[in-house]
Amino acid sequence: MDKLEIFFAECAKIVDAELDAIIPSAETEPANLHTAIRWSVFAGGKRFRPALVFAVGKTFGAAEKDLGKAAAAVEMIHAYSLIHDDLPAMDDDDLRRGRKTCHVKFGEATAILAGDVLQTLAFQTIAEDENLSAEIRVKLISEIARAAGTPTGMVAGQKFDLEAEGRQISIQDLETIHQSKTGAMISVSAKTGAIIAKAEEAEIKTISEYAADLGLLFQITDDLLDATQTTEVLGKTAGKDARAKKATYVSLYGLDEAHRLAENVHAAACEKLKEIERETNLLRELADFILKRRK
Repeated sequence: MDKLEIFFAECAKIVDAELDAIIPSAETEPANLHTAIRWSVFAGGKRFRPALVFAVGKTFGAAEKDLGKAAAAVEMIHAYSLIHDDLPAMDDDDLRRGRKTCHVKFGEATAILAGDVLQTLAFQTIAEDENLSAEIRVKLISEIARAAGTPTGMVAGQKFDLEAEGRQISIQDLETIHQSKTGAMISVSAKTGAIIAKAEEAEIKTISEYAADLGLLFQITDDLLDATQTTEVLGKTAGKDARAKKATYVSLYGLDEAHRLAENVHAAACEKLKEIERETNLLRELADFILKRRK
């Protein structure tokens, strides 16, 4: 494994241990609900958003022990969003990370409740994190709630995305969708690490701008992968965006131009890092990873 893969593995190990301790066991009643939550949370994946919490936190000097619970909280918000996005009323998907989605395996009602639990458990985890001061806990709860909700957060982005299906939208509208749906939670993951590290306000602003570019880059590459990779490689249904007539960077720009756009956004993210007077090689490697990812 290269250094970045080792970093991802180390972050995942820490976060998985936190999640295992936070989420009730599969034997705890209501057992079916807790089994469904664990099915979704421990389905694999890079744990990219928690890794970003760790990468930024360490860049600004935070102690590893102070980052774990907040990173787990970010992952729980992400997991809840995936469970709800896969529902028939939303994106209606049967496959996630190479296996049945939560609602397919456990039923729609249980899937909705599983997402509800994860969302509230995320905020409880931060509120009760005794490694952090009360001031930092309140700040994190506020920032993550804003990024997850409306009017410019993940939930708003999902609503805009659903409304855009089957109709022509502008590039500006597409950017608005994905700045909210994908970018907001990636940006707040970076901001979480910086807040815990007690970074300066100017540093938090710059790292948030870097992360906003990362979020855009993530979405462009996601659209490219959906158009070019197989279901087996992705672990989720490939080609679904085109069948659902979703507006994507591929449908609006075409493959070649979407590739060029990804490279430009990657360059912009790396340029932002030059403004930070810290060791930022790890953050640059994360941008490289998103640009080059194959699933």
